[in-house]
Amino acid sequence: MADAPIDLMRLEGEGNSVVLRITGMEPRKDPEAAPVLTGEFLVDTPFVRGSVAAWLLPEDLRQWQQALDALDAGRDIAWREGTRGPRLFVERAEDGERCRVTVEDASTSLTTVTVTVPLKDEWFDDAYHRLDLIWDAWPLNG
Repeated sequence: MADAPIDLMRLEGEGNSVVLRITGMEPRKDPEAAPVLTGEFLVDTPFVRGSVAAWLLPEDLRQWQQALDALDAGRDIAWREGTRGPRLFVERAEDGERCRVTVEDASTSLTTVTVTVPLKDEWFDDAYHRLDLIWDAWPLNG
């Protein structure tokens, strides 16, 4: 178990940031229920700042791995699309050095925020490392 929150994702630069911070594992009353991680999307720009709570299942983490692979291969991604919780979309710019990141909260606040951040090759090593940290801190057997 982690003693402190771990950022699963950090896309930041040029004054903008989008972070998905995992804060812990939700206690489950039903021992048969799938484990759930708690966290929040944090968006910070010179113009707008906000957060929205997120709950992640083991399948979400597996899909994040696939999304990272797709993004690393140069494709745009839509992560958690079709879920009730917040969704993340990343569109790569033509130059490959920047991306548009959209966090959509279609169920609670009905708010969508899009920011532009740099996306350098070294970001991917960090992103995969962050995912490993989450798996190590909170082993999810689901």
